[in-house]
Amino acid sequence: MPDLPGPDPLWHPIAADWYLSLRESGQSAFYEPSDWAMARYAAHVMSQVVLSDRGPNGQLVAALNSVMSSLLTTEGDRRRARMELERKKPAGAQLASVSPLDSYRDIAGG
Repeated sequence: MPDLPGPDPLWHPIAADWYLSLRESGQSAFYEPSDWAMARYAAHVMSQVVLSDRGPNGQLVAALNSVMSSLLTTEGDRRRARMELERKKPAGAQLASVSPLDSYRDIAGG
């Protein structure tokens, strides 16, 4: 993982928590620097949406969800990409390994 900047102190706590959660997520093992830049952008936009006095803008929320989806941040996103995270039970914290769903289907004979 590249040396990543921390969350912007001006971000809403929800956006900061989301950004920090990516560091611990298994799919982030595959992130390139451009993915991390996109994650920072998404957290910035998320913060603006949450902090807005006007309430969320539907188009902006949809665009934000699209960016978050491209970063495979939900289980549904990962399943559509045929990626499954397996949590190991180590003594210390480690990233989860990633296995394609196809290998499970092959093993199961399906």
